[in-house]
Amino acid sequence: MKRVVIKVGSHVISDDHSVSEERVAHLCEFLYDLSLKYEVILVSSGAISTGQTKLDIPRTTVVNKQILSAIGQPYLMEIYSRALAKFGKKAAQLLLSAGDFDSRKKTNHALNVINGLLKNGIIPIINENDAIAISEIVYGDNDRLSSAVSFYFDADLLVILSDIDGYYDSDPRENKNAKIRHLVTSLSDEELNKTSDTGSKHGTGGITTKLLAAKFLMDNKKDMFLASGFDLSDARAFLLDNNQIGGTIFKGEQ
Repeated sequence: MKRVVIKVGSHVISDDHSVSEERVAHLCEFLYDLSLKYEVILVSSGAISTGQTKLDIPRTTVVNKQILSAIGQPYLMEIYSRALAKFGKKAAQLLLSAGDFDSRKKTNHALNVINGLLKNGIIPIINENDAIAISEIVYGDNDRLSSAVSFYFDADLLVILSDIDGYYDSDPRENKNAKIRHLVTSLSDEELNKTSDTGSKHGTGGITTKLLAAKFLMDNKKDMFLASGFDLSDARAFLLDNNQIGGTIFKGEQ
């Protein structure tokens, strides 16, 4: 059975002052459908924005973000657990940081847990350990973390579900004629060094962090698929029907 990592961004599951339980419910239904065909690992952002629904303090300092994450993480897991339970699925939480993958021993311990959870039909839900992993708060929104999870935990594919529905040949916000690149086999230094807006106060990523995630996997002969997390039809078609209607596949050299 193939193993897939699904990464969902803060933009997708968070509204201005709440977590969108409707979108979480649709996501969990998708995860259940995928679990009938694949081993599924979820990498989910959203702890900070969930925390802000419980304690409305500004995200102007790293410490405040750490506080919000510590408050929000258990509530986020509660929402996921409740939604997955409707499909008879259990969820498990793993908090990781990029530094955890610097140690082969730590990586192997985590992989053993992942393998055991999947063997027992439980969906691992991984988030960055925001309370201590400051670099992830400042730089990532889980895009690069999810690429590390995919590589070190032996996944065949990373799927990033975002407010971006694919990788365009130019900025669609500035060029109404911009077209999605459905297949990408290489990324230039110029593309990787671009800066981009996150599009939402809920996230810290953007297209650049997604391209860096894709480049890491492509260099390691693995694939990444980028599609909308608001409308899951493209991701469903690609993963369940082997039919690419939309989105972008970043293809690693096999």
